[in-house]
Amino acid sequence: MELSVNIPALLFPAISLIMLAYTNRFLALSNRVRVLHDKYHQQEQRHIIFGQIKNLKYRIKLIQNMQTYGVATLLLSIVCMFFIFIQYQAIAKIVFGISLVTFSISIFLSLIEIRLSTRAIELELSDMEGLEDPTVMEYLRKKFDRE
Repeated sequence: MELSVNIPALLFPAISLIMLAYTNRFLALSNRVRVLHDKYHQQEQRHIIFGQIKNLKYRIKLIQNMQTYGVATLLLSIVCMFFIFIQYQAIAKIVFGISLVTFSISIFLSLIEIRLSTRAIELELSDMEGLEDPTVMEYLRKKFDRE
């Protein structure tokens, strides 16, 4: 199979959009850390806030790694295009394969971060009583029974 310059170039819009999403998540977490840091020093519900800050620190590291792998994907795609340009197809295929792997790692880390964000919300709501965690089927049954 011959690689054309168009194939690695197809990753550019996807990488750009995903990097924008990662940056937005990072900024939102940064703001949340600042708010929680102030609350922690005011000694309001320290045990919950400490758990949230710990979760946020880990999520920020995940986002940093997500961004690193996203940038590596972009750079590897550019290198791949260069090897296609100078007609080194074998090397271009290997570099393109590596870029797909780094993109997959970035997306996998994003999945882990999304799962952690759900835990953070659960921790935030942990001090409220009467919040059951229904299964998807229970939720759908309740939703359709009302209508």
